[in-house]
Amino acid sequence: MYFKSASKLLRLEKNSFTIDIAPLIDVVFQLLIFFMLTASFIFQPGIKINLPKAVTSEVLHEQNVVLTVTSENLIYIDDKAVTSVELNRKLTKDITLSKKPVLIKADRRASLGRVVEVWDICRAAGISQVNIATNSQD
Repeated sequence: MYFKSASKLLRLEKNSFTIDIAPLIDVVFQLLIFFMLTASFIFQPGIKINLPKAVTSEVLHEQNVVLTVTSENLIYIDDKAVTSVELNRKLTKDITLSKKPVLIKADRRASLGRVVEVWDICRAAGISQVNIATNSQD
C-alpha cells in the first residue's frame, strides 16, 4: 500500500513493528531484586508461646483483652508483664477491661494451676466471658 504524504511516499508493511523485550525483562528483574533486598520486614513483637491443639476450636471476631501465660508461668496482659496481684488490681479497677471478653493464651507447657488462677482472677473481677486460645487440630 502506498500513501502520498507531504510529497513523500510512505510505505506501510504488515508485522514490521517489533519490541525487544529483553531489556524490559532486565529492568523488571533489577527492580525485583532491589525491592526484595531493601524491604524492611516487620516482625510482630510478642511473647512466644505454643498453644495447645483442640478439635473443637472456634474463631473469635471480637476485641479481647489478651492474657498470656508463658511456659515459665509468667503472666502478661496485652504484652506487659504483671503479677497475679497486679492483674487482679487492673481487672477490678479498669471498667473498660472488665466489660471486654478475655482471651487466655496459655503455653502448652504452662502449669494448669497458673491458668486456673488467671481464670479465677478474671471471674472474681466480674468478667463474664473468658476464652482459652488454641490451635485447630488439622
